Amino acid sequence: MNLQDSFGDGEATVEYRDAEYVVLRPGGFVRCAVTGVKIPLQSLRYWNVDRQEAYADAAAALQGFGYRRDA
Repeated sequence: MNLQDSFGDGEATVEYRDAEYVVLRPGGFVRCAVTGVKIPLQSLRYWNVDRQEAYADAAAALQGFGYRRDA
């Protein structure tokens, strides 16, 4: 994450990398690819580098990665 970037109020554009992300366009949040919920950048913990998607929580991340509970 670029700590020098101001978060702002709008939706950020982010490049997800292994173990970090880079803010390309400042904003206060990104959207979960599974639920659509706003994720404050300060709370962003789960993402998929290959799909360039963010996830709100571990359950959404598992779903985004294609894991099923009943499998």
